Amino acid sequence: MTVRVLIADDQDLVRTGLRMILDAQPDIEVVGEAADGAQAVALAHSIRPDVCLVDIRMPALDGLGATRALAGPGVADPIPVVVITTFDLDEYVYAALRAGARGFLLKDAGATMLAEAVRAAARGDALIDPTVTVRLIEAFSGTPREAVVQPSSPLTDREEAVLEAVSRGLGNTEIGTELHISLSTVKTHLASIMAKLGARNRVELAIWAHERGRGR
Repeated sequence: MTVRVLIADDQDLVRTGLRMILDAQPDIEVVGEAADGAQAVALAHSIRPDVCLVDIRMPALDGLGATRALAGPGVADPIPVVVITTFDLDEYVYAALRAGARGFLLKDAGATMLAEAVRAAARGDALIDPTVTVRLIEAFSGTPREAVVQPSSPLTDREEAVLEAVSRGLGNTEIGTELHISLSTVKTHLASIMAKLGARNRVELAIWAHERGRGR
């Protein structure tokens, strides 16, 4: 099954580079490009791509607004969004999480991680650049903690270990290797933790761990 992707970035050269990387994948096809957030939202509603790859800083409507319009709370038929950013504004990335973004990558993440993030978003999963996770936690390390949401039921010891690994920016494969468990078991634990905490992605898990004093 081919994953149809819309690229939104205000720089022609960046869009061209992203298109070349994604079109080189046998299972991914770029079906549209937009130079600003407003154009991206309109085009996405018209062609209904499987995934939108969105820069966080764009004219007319920035990546936050575009993400909220495409995948935010209350959107009846959301389109998965992966934000790709230079990460110069940490608070924008965190806000985009709240706006409904499914994945996050730095622009220097590389072709392999870019393709995997798109595939993950298309199948309903999330791929967050480990560097982004760590940077987010570091960005919040000096801020006052909010009231910590309590899980609907206590986390098991293994779930606690998985959560701690997530807070350090480890990917699923790395977590499995460190804890000597299978990839499918890692995914099962992550799904359980997210359900208990009402979290939508692993960055929210990492931030929750930090707010509770268990991260890094």
